[in-house]
Amino acid sequence: MRSLRSFWRDTKARIVRDPMSPDAVAGGWALGMFIGCSVPFGLQLIVSVPLALMMKVSKAGAVLGTFITNPATIFFIYPAQTWAVYNLLFGSRAMGELPSEWTRQSVMAMSGPVILSFFLGGLALGIVLSPITFFAVRHIVVKYRSICRKKGNTQLSR
Repeated sequence: MRSLRSFWRDTKARIVRDPMSPDAVAGGWALGMFIGCSVPFGLQLIVSVPLALMMKVSKAGAVLGTFITNPATIFFIYPAQTWAVYNLLFGSRAMGELPSEWTRQSVMAMSGPVILSFFLGGLALGIVLSPITFFAVRHIVVKYRSICRKKGNTQLSR
């Protein structure tokens, strides 16, 4: 529990110390969250950093936001998002009907719908989590900077 508390404290410090405007900081985190949900693990930084540069939002937030999917969470998030969308698109019985014999043809027949479900599930998760992330991070930054202004610390109170 102690390490989780220190992780949250360190992450919060990174959020509030970013010198950009609260909207740019929150936009970077929301972008990172969206990319983290919708782009496969391993390609996220390649996508998020250039987008953050083009959109003029927090690069640090865009990078850290992608960490929603990491080696510990992908084993829960990816199957859940794929399963949910697969069931919506192809019916609940379809996922339960796994091939009796795992041949190249049976796997290839399943791969198209599963891949489509994976990407649509990630897109849906990103669409839901990105606005929540934006408003939560923006609130944290604005509140922290307001406290800094009241204490007279103008270094981070922009």
